[in-house]
Amino acid sequence: METDKKKQMIKLWVAITILVIIFLIVIAVMIKYEVEGDQNMPFILSKIDVISTAEGVEVEGKNKWNFNIFQNNDLYFYIDKNENYAGKDTNIKEVRIENIKIEKAPLKGEIKAYMPNSVEGRLYNYNEEYTIDEKLTYRGGEKSNPQTLEIGAQGGSALIRFSNVNLGTYTSDKDKEIVHDGTLLKKLDIQSEEIKFEVSFDFIIEVTNHCYKANIKMELPYGDIMENGTESFEKVDTSDVVFKRVN
Repeated sequence: METDKKKQMIKLWVAITILVIIFLIVIAVMIKYEVEGDQNMPFILSKIDVISTAEGVEVEGKNKWNFNIFQNNDLYFYIDKNENYAGKDTNIKEVRIENIKIEKAPLKGEIKAYMPNSVEGRLYNYNEEYTIDEKLTYRGGEKSNPQTLEIGAQGGSALIRFSNVNLGTYTSDKDKEIVHDGTLLKKLDIQSEEIKFEVSFDFIIEVTNHCYKANIKMELPYGDIMENGTESFEKVDTSDVVFKRVN
């Protein structure tokens, strides 16, 4: 009788131990997923390019030079097919940038997000029709074309611009020429720290059968554009951009 009780207790403790081990494994897998995200996506965000500068947009006036000055930050997202993906062949249906938030506003100016414009000429236009209110959607197509908001169904690029649009107007009759870059900001007597801001947004890759989402945060503008005019940064290590499957 005593032996049977001991056997039952041993079985009970073995069962409890197994359950605890399973529970710990599940917790470890969940933590790993939270930290690393989905490691088996059909497409990957391979690179983010950032170009920060400034430009003057001509307005009517009596002076030789009459410009509204914009500080621009162009973001290029490159999406490649994951050659190690073991699933069935799939295509990109959409790439979306949504839930845009200005986490920290600049001390001077106002930040607006712009989509590429749909006409020939300038890649970006500051008309209100090209501002992004809720989300920017690139639909899968034969190849990437920013003017038609298409991205290659087998990989390509997506663009967005974050501009500081209310920095001021520069007028002058003395300048012989105007260089349209970050050095323009000096003409408005603006300090570098006054234009710094932080933005966050959700970056979503929707494929044939699934949808993956990552939240991205960025500090802009990049570098010292007031001294160097234009600064660029190529982010090739995107391991900190954690994608999770949302369906």
